[in-house]
Amino acid sequence: MSTYTRQSLTVTWGSEQVLVSNVGQDLPIPPTDDVVDRVVEAGRANPATLLTEDAWRAVGRAAMDAEGVAVQLHPTRHDPGGVLMVENVEGATLRSLVTRVYLSELFPGIQPRTGMEASEIPDPQIQGVTDDGRPCATVGYRFKNFTHLRDHVWQTIHGTLSLNNYVTSILARTITRNLIVHPVEISFEDGTESFHVLGVRDGITRLTSAWAVLAGPRAESTQVADLAVNSLFGEADAALPPGVPLGRHLATVRESFRQSLRKEYEQAMEAAEPARRGVEIGQTFIAPAQITVGIEGHTGHLLAAEDLFDDAIRSVLASVHVEFKPWTDAAQNVEVMTRALKRVIQQGESLIPQDDLQAVYGLSVGRSASADLPELFPGTNPPPGTPLWRSVYVVHALTRPELLERLKDQAKAIKGGKRMGLKGFAELLGPIVDLPWRSHKKLVTKQARNAWNNGGVLTPDVVNEWDPVPTDDFTTLVEPAMAGDIDALCTLAVAGGTALIADKLLTRNVGSALLADKEKGGVPFRADVSQIIEGLAQPENELGLWILARVANAFRPNALPENAVTMRALTRKTGSEEEGGNPYIHFNVDLAEKDRTARDADGVPQPLYQWDVVYAAYPERARKNTLPGAGLTDSALVPEPRTEAPGDAAAGQSGQDSADGDQPEAPLFSDAVDTRPASQRAADHRAVLRQSVTAALDAMDRLQQLEPEVAGHTPIVPLNVLDELHVQLISLQTDIENLRRRITQGEEADGEYDGDEEPRGAFA
Repeated sequence: MSTYTRQSLTVTWGSEQVLVSNVGQDLPIPPTDDVVDRVVEAGRANPATLLTEDAWRAVGRAAMDAEGVAVQLHPTRHDPGGVLMVENVEGATLRSLVTRVYLSELFPGIQPRTGMEASEIPDPQIQGVTDDGRPCATVGYRFKNFTHLRDHVWQTIHGTLSLNNYVTSILARTITRNLIVHPVEISFEDGTESFHVLGVRDGITRLTSAWAVLAGPRAESTQVADLAVNSLFGEADAALPPGVPLGRHLATVRESFRQSLRKEYEQAMEAAEPARRGVEIGQTFIAPAQITVGIEGHTGHLLAAEDLFDDAIRSVLASVHVEFKPWTDAAQNVEVMTRALKRVIQQGESLIPQDDLQAVYGLSVGRSASADLPELFPGTNPPPGTPLWRSVYVVHALTRPELLERLKDQAKAIKGGKRMGLKGFAELLGPIVDLPWRSHKKLVTKQARNAWNNGGVLTPDVVNEWDPVPTDDFTTLVEPAMAGDIDALCTLAVAGGTALIADKLLTRNVGSALLADKEKGGVPFRADVSQIIEGLAQPENELGLWILARVANAFRPNALPENAVTMRALTRKTGSEEEGGNPYIHFNVDLAEKDRTARDADGVPQPLYQWDVVYAAYPERARKNTLPGAGLTDSALVPEPRTEAPGDAAAGQSGQDSADGDQPEAPLFSDAVDTRPASQRAADHRAVLRQSVTAALDAMDRLQQLEPEVAGHTPIVPLNVLDELHVQLISLQTDIENLRRRITQGEEADGEYDGDEEPRGAFA
């Protein structure tokens, strides 16, 4: 292979011209088995590290300079642990190798920022690894099966690219900052053979951006994800060779992929000026990495050995993404709450049984599903396995007096703060509670989390002693609540309050639209969210209790109600169209009616608004603050559904068929060979135009219906695709408008003739 001195080169990347500063580097030669054996031997002999042989082999295979890795592991006169990088974090000391690794040996790991998202593919179970009671610098990922692993990696790469990328930067300069990496043991619930890889814990955006460069400028995020998954695991339908361990087979697949890249690279670099493909491969073939291979717990650390390493790595990530490049507030809150809960569990001093704490931890991080509630909390009256009941049990468990202060102390230690009130703690709870429905209600997630920041459902009674009262009908709790039953009162407060917040019927500082019309989110007075919940959940407030009970009964985790008009305004759909049944709506309460449903003069049920909720919490205060004529409009804002574009039945049917999965079969007419008159050919093209527009409308409808099922961090359509479609649609709109104007002008000219005469023309 020809060797080039490093040179600068401008390459065309899509519509951009990118100056690449270091073209011409040769691709490294893969390490031999002997070199990998030396890495394993040096690693196993190093007293500061503790990895299995398979984990060390994963390190040796991935390192571009395996000999240099072995050198770093050899003891020196001053340190028997060699020249490893030493990093002290809370509770532990980490030791790491610094080297460069092959891109195709790196697997995207689990990052806390995804903990605030509801994903299509659930995260694997994360397990610590120990050896004779000592923590190993390894984390175990336990997937359901091999397909789960492939789909999870695909989702991570696709979702990350949909959010952000550093493609042009990596093309110009390669990856310049170390990825934070450590060995990962991948195992499977269905008994598939386990194997070891290197997982990237920080730098996943850089990792996926490098794959995007390798895929080329025209590749969409789905194609990039396909390339990465097929390169890491081989084709989905490829059979495993008999007698070959799975880990070895996958290593062979990855090396074969690198060999194909080497051939492409050599061909691209043969010319006097390197081809763009050579630049793409050369800039992404390897990446700098900091590989953590050793951990030592500090004296007096709280966590068990199996949890120490993962907590230490998460501490490193938190320091990077809180001080340098912050995660979103919700992602930070998930990280703080789950780590704080894990620490409290490990202390073992809580009065709450360990099994219950472990069950709550599983629910909080999504390891246990809502449907598991009856098994997690068995008894004579187990709770229904629904997302709303999950929220009741999570809030109840995390706010027990014997647990609340301990959690706040640990959260303060992790965040580095000195004070935390109930509002601060409720802010941590928000993205934990909304896990089951956050993607389906993401249009109002921001307002819901703001409501949790404003106190959420944490009333003085809720953070004191009470127990949930499981039921399939929350209205059965109204009577005991009115009799002063604290368990019924708090159950209604948490369940109904959570539903009000999630469905945007109660928002932060609920006086932001003070005295505006109720249909526009107006309220009669300003108060904190937790104060409104407290007012509703009083024994003497029958109206408030009925509102809490009915909202909890009507709550759906997979949709938004018509009361939250954001979705209707954006999608222009009715509830029946979108959900295939009766519209999902919360109705106002009238205690004088048998069914407790408020109706107007015509007998039509009235929707519930935030005004009604706040008014019901403190009626006397609301009456004093309400001005004459304010907030009296009762009409619901339900936009009309979009109608079909004018056209014949054939065009509409064709569009419907295409939306069901088949593309419209546009006639491939060629004006150059078609001898029919132009007017006849034009009719065919008009049919194609109308079918295509109808198919586009149907496709857009299907995309909007699928959007709630797609992970919150992954847009249903990537931004670059939307930009291209926007340009094309503007061009189409311009052409249609120009044609319409020409036809309109022609009709105006025709109007100059008498109505009984034929206008004169070429055939007059």
